[in-house]
Amino acid sequence: MLEKLKKIIPWKILQPIYHFLMAWLAALIYYFPSNKLIVIGVTGTAGKTSTVYLIAQMLNEAGYKTGFTSTTIFSDGNREWLNNKKMTMPGRFFISKLLARMLKNNCRYAIVETTSEGIKQFRHRFLNYDLLVFTGLYPEHLEAHGGFENYKKAKGKLFAHLQRCRTKYINDERRVVKPSSQFKKLDLHRVVKTIIINGDDQQVDYFLNFWSEAKVVYSTQPQLDDEFFIKKLTADNFVKDFLLVIGKKIEASSTGTTFFINEQKINLKLLGEFNARNALAASAVGLNQGLSLEIIKSSLEAVRSLAGKLELINAGQDFTVIVDYSFEPQALEKLYNLLSLIPHQRIIHLLGSTGGGRDKTRRPLLGKIAGTKADVVIVSNEDPYDEDPMIIINAVAHGAELAGKKLNKTLFKILDRREGIKKALELAKKDDLVLFTGKGAEQFICVANGEKIPWDERTITREEIVDKLCIDKK
Repeated sequence: MLEKLKKIIPWKILQPIYHFLMAWLAALIYYFPSNKLIVIGVTGTAGKTSTVYLIAQMLNEAGYKTGFTSTTIFSDGNREWLNNKKMTMPGRFFISKLLARMLKNNCRYAIVETTSEGIKQFRHRFLNYDLLVFTGLYPEHLEAHGGFENYKKAKGKLFAHLQRCRTKYINDERRVVKPSSQFKKLDLHRVVKTIIINGDDQQVDYFLNFWSEAKVVYSTQPQLDDEFFIKKLTADNFVKDFLLVIGKKIEASSTGTTFFINEQKINLKLLGEFNARNALAASAVGLNQGLSLEIIKSSLEAVRSLAGKLELINAGQDFTVIVDYSFEPQALEKLYNLLSLIPHQRIIHLLGSTGGGRDKTRRPLLGKIAGTKADVVIVSNEDPYDEDPMIIINAVAHGAELAGKKLNKTLFKILDRREGIKKALELAKKDDLVLFTGKGAEQFICVANGEKIPWDERTITREEIVDKLCIDKK
């Protein structure tokens, strides 16, 4: 039916209507489950997935069962499983079905990692958000959106949507309750529509000035105060309910990251200053929801790793192996800043880039970063979709060559990703650091004609390490 409509009506005209109607239909079929949960949306260029997971762990520890959707993991409140959809923000029917399952499992909160592509396709519509978290913005997906301003405005549509979201009331157990009368509302608590913004981001003024009933800003700049941010608000967007959360004295080491909120020291097991910022965003949500700093501290400190995010793979080898999701230049730069904290000899880096029309300009940039920072670069297949994977590989490798890498000496182009992993491990010597980026905990490689090849980089890497160790022992 859809294909017939495409022939009658130009798809560019039909597409927004189609996406909107599908969002409404999905919510309708599952009885609008987001109306019965406290819904937190998390958006931004980077840090979304980690922030989602940290918020969920914090709310669960506080005694409020929480489900979530994210790039790497789904949870219905009772169990967690890896995201096998190859989408950060899955389709409308999947989201509504998962929210309905959270409701059935007695969840109080639902966290939805919300992307610009998802917003563009109306996947956020008919989701009744209560809190929106903005982690920061920098150039990404520019070809898909037609420039940075369009990308920013796509994110902005989510915040504009908050004003359309219906008011909810909760009881003392934070269960959403529909009051039977105005009098009954007095026995309940109204869920305040809130936006939580990264105050260190250059786009803070834009996102802070969307409508909300309460505003929270988190920042790592201790010299700033409430007044600094309140002055940024227009008269229409001024709120009395304003909170500034400052994270101070961030210190990163090879064993974790520490920072302070007020006088409370938080000792993260996660590596990197950026994870301290993600934890600060989660803390801002916790404080807004009335959690104590003690609960926030204990829950954040209990998180030891995140799937596919700086994940250490150890199968008994005498060198370090890390699998990470980073697939765009700024995230890769941050990752390399972090690697300097980890003792190592050489760095051997396998990477690629995504096809399907996604930001072609970043391909040589990724190669140049790897070529500058790593001792050996291996460029391999990632997610070519319908593009020729060798064209993508050559573009990334060109960037590495510009950084001084020599083909078949310090630079290798290997189409088969498993063979690329094997090559990286073969080259690894004692105390080297082997880095695999671009896939993280994703469960597929996407190739031509919509085909998805099952893939888990962590499992495959572990298998290849075991093979290498067995060969070395012969």
